[in-house]
Amino acid sequence: MAIRLAEHLTGEVISVDSMQVYRGMDIGTAKPTLLERRGIPHHLIDVADPGEEFSVARFRTLGRSVLAGSTAPVIIITGGSGLHFRALVDPLSFAPTDPELRSELEAAEDGLLVEELLNIDPSARSIVDLANQRRVVRALEIYRLTGETPSSRAGTALAEDVRRYVPEIEFSAVGIDPGGALDDRVDLRLGRMRGSGLVDEVRSLAPAMGRTARSAVGYKEILEALAGEVSYDAAFARAASNTKKLARKQRTWFQRDPRIRWIPWIDDPDQRVRRILETFD
Repeated sequence: MAIRLAEHLTGEVISVDSMQVYRGMDIGTAKPTLLERRGIPHHLIDVADPGEEFSVARFRTLGRSVLAGSTAPVIIITGGSGLHFRALVDPLSFAPTDPELRSELEAAEDGLLVEELLNIDPSARSIVDLANQRRVVRALEIYRLTGETPSSRAGTALAEDVRRYVPEIEFSAVGIDPGGALDDRVDLRLGRMRGSGLVDEVRSLAPAMGRTARSAVGYKEILEALAGEVSYDAAFARAASNTKKLARKQRTWFQRDPRIRWIPWIDDPDQRVRRILETFD
């Protein structure tokens, strides 16, 4: 749909997909081929090696550079990562990171980390998901590097703008909800990926994949099969289940955003394009 819209509007495309940034991760991310792109310039695709830890902050920097430098009359932003989308258009701020400090924190007991965080900031209980170790580790990492607590960061004017969905960059947005067809579409797409050589793609990439790339849905499950932990049929079944969970999570994320206008699923892609363009009139 993004490519079709870009053709209609003489635009360019920015992918807000957290894994299409990685070179070589083509089949499993449903990355559009050069032929499928039909000559439409695409940005934020193939900008990192799979061994890199490509952060949302880096994505924001590159994406903002594209927006500032483009002479296209329209930029089409498309993709499933809600955080990357908001990083591109909204006033999100990203604190520094330190790999050594993060490794030190990740090695500590979860209970001790939660206790430390609550001693520093008792109100963090209502801001940070204390059952999510990654969130707790990140909160402590930010505090040790900057002195900022979850409460102090949540109390800024920019944080309030983020909560109220006040953009830094004006945009119009439409969402297409496949409704009850979602599960069947996931199964069909994964079947096509398997037939297109996804297992071979993962096998060739595995030695060079970093932690972030290895966590991608579809890749993670096949890596388990390559390691002999599960059968390939079981890996693809897990990938289907996890993809459906991710899709529902993405749907919930985007449905919270009051700026998005939703249209129902239409099988005919030409009618879908017309409906989208009518929404923007």
